[in-house]
Amino acid sequence: MAEITTARMASDLVSSSMAPKTKEVINLDQLSLFYGTSQALKDISLKIRENVVTAFIGPSGCGKSTLLRCLNRMNDLIDNVRIEGTCEIGNQNIYGPDVDVVELRKRVGMVFQKSNPFPKSIYENIAFALRLHGVKKKNELDDVIERSLRQAALWEEVKDRLHSSGLGLSGGQQQRLCIARAVAIQPEILLMDEPASALDPLATAKIEELVMDLKKDYTIVIVTHNMQQAARVSDYTAFFYLGRLIEYDTTLKVFTNPSHKQTEDYVTGRFG
Repeated sequence: MAEITTARMASDLVSSSMAPKTKEVINLDQLSLFYGTSQALKDISLKIRENVVTAFIGPSGCGKSTLLRCLNRMNDLIDNVRIEGTCEIGNQNIYGPDVDVVELRKRVGMVFQKSNPFPKSIYENIAFALRLHGVKKKNELDDVIERSLRQAALWEEVKDRLHSSGLGLSGGQQQRLCIARAVAIQPEILLMDEPASALDPLATAKIEELVMDLKKDYTIVIVTHNMQQAARVSDYTAFFYLGRLIEYDTTLKVFTNPSHKQTEDYVTGRFG
């Protein structure tokens, strides 16, 4: 591995040399996904631990976002998709016939690449989701909205304008509002699909700090193209190429001592 690249990556890695050894909450076994006759994911098997950040990395089109969407069945919304293998969350196969998809998406929240606040006030952006899940009393709504905005490190910036439009916030604030909306219903797992890719460096730094703070309460899976970002925020990293899982290990090992040359070539910038 090139000395300069290794040094730069090592400086971004989490300070602990050992990733947390928490229990496994997501278990994928020989998971494959097909769009019609085209296979996008090929026999993916991995186990994701609780209360850690797991990064999915790899070049465009490698299947990482497709796999992320498998974890809350967002791919169900695409015609002609077929899933083989199993995806268990909390020992339940989420593709089983008895699974309530609405309940699943309450347990597994998602933040998208492009911030997508509703054309409503900051308050109503979060209250709308809460009302859908049965929270009606104003004092309860107020408490949860404040808690969620604090969790998203946004409360101090918006507490005096909760009834202004969420669309009037900056790009980074809009993304943190979307995170607040996602955590308001207290999911077990939070999926993030390149949540900072459209943001400037300062807003990106706030999102990264937020991700590292949120893992105390949530299991986080993040897709990113940014190698330094993966090194900074994640405890475990999975590298994908052409729909296959090439390597999955602690972030420290993947970036400083990968087991596969293909992984080394990618994290050192030789391709991708």
